[in-house]
Formats: sequence, C-alpha cells, structure tokens
Amino acid sequence: MMRVREPAALREVLRGWRREGESIALVPTMGDLHEGHMTLVEQARRHASRVVVSVFVNPLQFNDAADFAAYRRDPDADTELLRQAGVDLLFMPDASTIYPHGVGAGTGVVVPEIGDSLCGAFRPGHFAGVGTVVSILFNLVRPDAALFGEKDYQQLLLVRRMVEDLHYGIDVIGVPTVRGSDGLALSSRNRYLDASERARAARLHQVLEAIGADLLRDGLPAQAALEVRGMEELALAGFRPEYVAIRRAADLGLPQPGDRCLRILAAAWLGRARLIDNLPVDLPEDGKGTLPS
Repeated sequence: MMRVREPAALREVLRGWRREGESIALVPTMGDLHEGHMTLVEQARRHASRVVVSVFVNPLQFNDAADFAAYRRDPDADTELLRQAGVDLLFMPDASTIYPHGVGAGTGVVVPEIGDSLCGAFRPGHFAGVGTVVSILFNLVRPDAALFGEKDYQQLLLVRRMVEDLHYGIDVIGVPTVRGSDGLALSSRNRYLDASERARAARLHQVLEAIGADLLRDGLPAQAALEVRGMEELALAGFRPEYVAIRRAADLGLPQPGDRCLRILAAAWLGRARLIDNLPVDLPEDGKGTLPS
C-alpha cells in the first residue's frame, strides 16, 4: 500500500493507473477507523480495480473546537488496518494541503436544502464543511466511484446532490449501516460512551424500529405523534434527543400523501457522544409490510 501526503505524488500515481485503464474508487474518512470503514473498503473493491482511502480530520466539520481537539487520531493504527484490507493508496494530507489559504478562508461548497435541516440545524456550518472537503477530495482524486455509509444518511444525500449539481460524473454508492450485535450503529463516536452508556446506546435503534413498525401499521397520518413519542422514549432512556424525524428518503423533504419510500432519522446525545441513526421504511400500497433490511 502506498501512503502519500502531497497532491503532486497523488496525481503521479493516479496518472499511472489511468494510463493502464484502471478504475478508481475513493473512500473518504476522518480516521479512527473501525469495521464500518472496512466494509466501505470491501465494497469499494467491488466497484473499481484500485481503492484510495483518504484520512483527514476536517476542521470545517466541527462547530466545537473542543470536539475537534478531542477527536481520536491514530494514523499508525489506521494505516495498518488499511494495509491489511488491501487498500492501494492511502492519502493523508495536512490541513495546509487541503486549505492552502487557511481553514475557512478559501472557496467553500454549500448544498442548500438538504444541508439545512436535521443535523444541519443543530450543527451550524457542518455540512458546508462536508461539501467543501468532499469536493476538494473529488478534485484531487477524480474517482470513478465514491463510497459513503448510510449511517449518516443526510451526508450521503448531500454528496449525491453536490455531484449532480456540479456534474462530477462520479458514482456515489451508499453502503448499509454496519451494526453491533445489539443493533448500535458502529461509529468512532461510540468510543466516548462509558460502560453504562454503551449498554443503553442500542435503545436508539430500538426506538426507530418501534416507530417503523407503527408507521407501517398506521401510515403517514401517525407521523407527528410518532416523532413526539420517539423523542419522549429517548429522553426516558437517558438520551438528550435533538430530533426524531420521518422524511422522504429521496430528498429528506416532509412526506406527502402518496409518498412510500421514507427514512426515520434521529440524533441524540448520550453522555459525551452524539449518536445518529436512521431506518428505511417502505410503505406498501395495501398498508401491510415489513421493515426493509
């Protein structure tokens, strides 16, 4: 596995691959890698002959300086995991490489509507940071495909919209959420949970599953009541919920009569950890069905 930090070295490797007719998949990460990231890498290999992983803790995605400072960084451990996974190239740029005129001082990419609600409403500037850094990485790597986990479903839709609006011609592939045996979505943030909190954390997914079952039974007229109930149940379980929302899967808009493909999304604090999760729900024509896997 090659490990590069500078764009010139990156471009040299990529040019050689393209001359040989190789296709390239990119997996953008902020490091602190876990099984969920490794699943992205595994899926990337199915979509391209070469896999590039970027590791960059993006300061523009943090609206809290203390959170940015506390984010776990272990480049040696990340490098070894990626080497074992058969990654072809690891790109680990410095902030001065990504933002040559200074963090927040250069050109930015904002994706309106999708980036304004839900997590965007609670984390001002977060999705502008996501759009900007992903756009820069796309310009540097010029991949044929890029893979993102569905755990951050809003981010996935935001990147897809950006790719469409800016005509990148990149296939943005969503990979289903990887979960622990109790249903908790794998996340670097889970490291912030103490033993007691970790035992309760799976309640987030359980609440979404219960809402999904009732939504299948009662349909869209139950939306508002189910969202309120979800907030109440999370609070009773010791979370500090930010939102529980039922939205259209395609664009996170408010569901309208006749909409069938939905997502239930939630964000909640448990101790020091801000956890997010989501669940797909497809409402059948006859009002009966099961939750998609």
